[in-house]
Amino acid sequence: MPTVDYRSPIQCLAAVRGHPFDRNGFAALFEGMEGIAVTMVDQPAAARLMNPEGMAGFDVLILYDMPGLDFDAPDNPPHYVDPPDGLREGLTALCEQGTGILALHHALAGWPAWPGYGEMLGGRFFYHPGEWLGQQVLDSGYAHEVDYELEVVADHPVTHGVSPRFAVTDEPYLAEIDEAGVTPLLRSSHSYTRDNFYSADLAVRGSMYSREGWDHPAGSNLACWTKKVGNSDLVYLQPGDSPQVFQQPDYRRLVENAIRWLASS
Repeated sequence: MPTVDYRSPIQCLAAVRGHPFDRNGFAALFEGMEGIAVTMVDQPAAARLMNPEGMAGFDVLILYDMPGLDFDAPDNPPHYVDPPDGLREGLTALCEQGTGILALHHALAGWPAWPGYGEMLGGRFFYHPGEWLGQQVLDSGYAHEVDYELEVVADHPVTHGVSPRFAVTDEPYLAEIDEAGVTPLLRSSHSYTRDNFYSADLAVRGSMYSREGWDHPAGSNLACWTKKVGNSDLVYLQPGDSPQVFQQPDYRRLVENAIRWLASS
C-alpha cells in the first residue's frame, strides 16, 4: 500500500486591512503552495488573535495589514492610533514562544504610535516626519508601478531556488531600515534617492506625486531581510503591492520558502 502523509498543513494566520489591496490576488498568491493553508482575518479582529491563545493551532503569523492609522481624521491625517489593550503583551508573548512572523509590503507602516513595532520589523514607513532609533527623520517616500530588479545577496532557506536576479513591477519605499540590526537577503536595483520617490506626507495632504520642499536623504535598497525577535524568526519582504508581483514565480517562491522556514525554525 502507498504511504499516506497524515501530517496537517502549515497553518498561517494572515492579518489584512488598513491599506487597499486586491483580496483575490493576495489569496491567489498562496494557491498551489502544497501543504500550506492561509486564513485571512481583517483588522481590528486580527489584533485580538495576536497572542499565544489566539494563535493556538497556527504556525506562522503573516502581516499584510496597516493598522493604527486614521485616514478620516479631520486635521492632518492620518492620525496615529494606539494599539488596543493587550496587543503589545500578546505579540511579545508570541515572539517569546517562537512563533514565526512574515511581514509583507505595507506592514512596514503599521502601528506608528508604537515605536517598538517598527523596531520589531526592522524598519518603518513614516506618513509624517517622526523619530527612528533616536533620530528625527522625514516622512517616507513611495513610487507606484516601478520596474526594477531584485538580487539575492545571501544563501538562505528563504532564497533557496530563487533566481539570482529577477524583475518585478511594484511600489518601492524610501523608508527607514535598521540595516545593522537585520540580515540582508535581497537588494533592489532601484535608486533610493529623493528624485525617484514622492512624499507620503504631501500625498495625504492632497498633493499626490509631489516632492516639493521634501529633501529626503538617500536610503537603503534593502528589499528583504530576516531578524531574530525574542525566540522568533521574522522575515520582511518589501514588494507586495500589485497582483502582478503576486504572480511572479520568484516572488511566490520567496513567500513559500519564508513560510516553510518560519514554520520549521
